[in-house]
Amino acid sequence: MSGAALGLEIVFVFFLALFLLHRYGDFKKQHRLVIVATLLAWYLCFLIVFILPLDVSTTIYNRCKLAVNSSPAESNGSYVTLAPSKQRCFKPWSYIPDGIMPIFWRVVYWTSQFLTWILLPFMQSYARSGGFSITGKIKTALIENAIYYGTYLLIFGAFLIYVAVNPKFNLQWNQLQTIGIAAANTWGLFLLVLLLGYGLVEIPRSHWNGAKRGYLLMKTYFKAAKLMTEKADAEENLEDVMEEVRKVSESIKYNHPLRKCVDTILKKCPNEYQERMGRNMDDYEDFEERQNSYPSEKSLVKLHKQVIYSVQRHRRTQVQWQILLEQAFYLEDVAKNETSATRQFVHTFQSQEPENKFVQYFYTPTVEWYWECLLRPWFYRVLAVVLAMFSVIVVWSECTFFSTNPVLSLFAVFIQLAEKTYNYIYIEMACFLTIFFLSICVYSTVFRIRVFNYYYLASHHQTDAYSLLFSGMLFCRLTPPLCLNFLGLTHMDATISHRDAQPTAYTSIMGSMRVLSFIADGFYIYYPMLVVILCIATYFSLGTRCLNLLGFQQFMGDSEMTSDLIDEGKELIRRGMERAVWK
Repeated sequence: MSGAALGLEIVFVFFLALFLLHRYGDFKKQHRLVIVATLLAWYLCFLIVFILPLDVSTTIYNRCKLAVNSSPAESNGSYVTLAPSKQRCFKPWSYIPDGIMPIFWRVVYWTSQFLTWILLPFMQSYARSGGFSITGKIKTALIENAIYYGTYLLIFGAFLIYVAVNPKFNLQWNQLQTIGIAAANTWGLFLLVLLLGYGLVEIPRSHWNGAKRGYLLMKTYFKAAKLMTEKADAEENLEDVMEEVRKVSESIKYNHPLRKCVDTILKKCPNEYQERMGRNMDDYEDFEERQNSYPSEKSLVKLHKQVIYSVQRHRRTQVQWQILLEQAFYLEDVAKNETSATRQFVHTFQSQEPENKFVQYFYTPTVEWYWECLLRPWFYRVLAVVLAMFSVIVVWSECTFFSTNPVLSLFAVFIQLAEKTYNYIYIEMACFLTIFFLSICVYSTVFRIRVFNYYYLASHHQTDAYSLLFSGMLFCRLTPPLCLNFLGLTHMDATISHRDAQPTAYTSIMGSMRVLSFIADGFYIYYPMLVVILCIATYFSLGTRCLNLLGFQQFMGDSEMTSDLIDEGKELIRRGMERAVWK
């Protein structure tokens, strides 16, 4: 079985990343390079999450072998481990032979870092560029990223100067690598704690509220009112941009030198606008040199960029509106069926997607009624309680993982108890569940990020290329510090545990953070405690209240503005239902 578990997980994670990318991206319409780069970024990040538990169990087994093979006189050597409870070490089922993991982690880590700091930012700028040639797009991307790359060089240079002028350090290549890794992990940990503080509270709360049908329906009405405003704004913006395109298309005739640029812009417009503009251009007119009012190529590049953004935004809001309508219809159906005497779930509108016959056979209207009206609310409540308990354990461990005597981090306690008996299955399951929960808290927050309507991961293949690249870049930056934080919580990181024990292969490629003691002994240990303040702020919805005061309407049950938007959304859903009935 040596290496078999690693191979199976590598294959499984690839198809998992491919499935998620298919759900959010559009393989048919988006550029292949965008799809490949995003898939690679997601794949590498998910690999770290799934493979790290195998690294932990293999490390514990190697520590056992080292302890058994070492005589008491050798206990002052390189590695010292706790004496095993038995003088025999049992090889884990997922054991990975020596030499494989360091190479694996080195390839995964440095590839992901190349993606997140160099390739993906460049591709972001390239994807949103309005240039008409590859050279023009590359030039725009380089200019936009000049400040971006310069900032990173400044941070790295500051760390480098600190080490260079410090007489304690003799700067070597491996220390230079460590400085770069420390700079990247410091940035990642800074963002990680902010996202984690939100997710640790919001995920259990969202599942608890998921059991309240009335709450979900009111929130859906609220979302409908807000989305309709955005949808109307997107339609108005598209009309304005299309009007500009029409004027440009009419002013630049067929044999004008810039006509090919106009044709490129027209291809990005929706079909109905292309047909409308095509009819207006049926009367062929030649370009005349004496006409003097023509847009420049620079203005066409700007217009091209506006067309790309406005068309994508319009398409996204249209699909989101349709999805929201279906959610509202479904929640209203649940409310109606709760009082059904027949105990059979009746849908107002049947799903347009063909249902699987196997699912249809077992998931009958009666089964659906019991699940939706009786069992699901209780399931969500129980799940919310379990997630809340997990969140409390994480917060406690984040605040106490620096304590090694006594060991206060609950994750470290659980792993050390299993380590004494070499219960590898428990160790791997505990590690995976912990990393998975931390990842869900962080990644789900990333998937909900919405900054000025620019970064948004929308399902049903509606995510634009720029947002896909942004998510891949952010995942690559968050996953390494997330896993280092996990190793600190479980005391598998020697920097935290202060045990001169054999490190995990993942920790070994990071180098010794002692090169930057103020980072290793200060920021990495005390900054995660900020998660307590962030959790309290999220629990009391302080961020939501601040946004509400600034004029950004948020869902708040005690707000008059929220009530007005709920009423407006309810009316919009009613109109949407009437239109659906008449279709």
